[in-house]
Amino acid sequence: MRQVYMCTDTITGLYSAIHDAWKEKRDSEAEIEITDSGQRQLFCEYKVVEESRDKALRLERMIKRYLGYNAYWDIYLALLSDDPEKGTAVFRAMQESRRISNSRKIMEYLGNSDVARVFAMSRQVSNEAHMYEEVIRFRELENGVLFSEIAPKSQVLTCIADHFADRFPLENWMIYDKTHEVFLVHRQQTQWALVWGEKPDKENTHMVSESEKEYARLWTVFFNSISIRERENPKCQRNHLPLRFRPYMTEFSD
Repeated sequence: MRQVYMCTDTITGLYSAIHDAWKEKRDSEAEIEITDSGQRQLFCEYKVVEESRDKALRLERMIKRYLGYNAYWDIYLALLSDDPEKGTAVFRAMQESRRISNSRKIMEYLGNSDVARVFAMSRQVSNEAHMYEEVIRFRELENGVLFSEIAPKSQVLTCIADHFADRFPLENWMIYDKTHEVFLVHRQQTQWALVWGEKPDKENTHMVSESEKEYARLWTVFFNSISIRERENPKCQRNHLPLRFRPYMTEFSD
């Protein structure tokens, strides 16, 4: 029977599942499935993975050693995507690397459907993360914390964390991923961290400082004043800034 390894939709969970699948089934068929992601299949044996940081680190070291850093980065980004079959695609791409003469060139074998899928997921996550680096808008709360809320398709917080930590090292700020219910938190002059299982207090996150209200008003006025009505092209605007990003941007808010 085909073995299906079940795990949580986190890097530690997925790495642990791939670690177990590689250790036990690297020469045969196996699948990685996100817990509660869908209906179970017939003629499959399901196994709940015991997740651990040690397993994740061992798999990480193995990928970097045998597949190279570039492949590792593609795999890492792919596992952040919203594709429910991402774990299986990565596992099968790793299996394919054993069949070629130079495993470090695995991501060049785009003729393989699993490798191509990993590459596509990696690119999609990278593009979304790059987009959020440009469109994230912070608002200053009454307590001085800079707060932003986003709703990404993929788990992009770790991809954008260093970008904002480098630009606001002396600020206390946080970004809330509404889709995956996780915070990216940064305290001034310290390293950023992820906080799971918490939700923002809507009352406090809507209590912004007086200076924030004034700057938001000025920014909105500037944004509207530079627009040339006769040259507006909504279709072109949507290509550069899709509608799903706009509810969380100051210049499009009420």
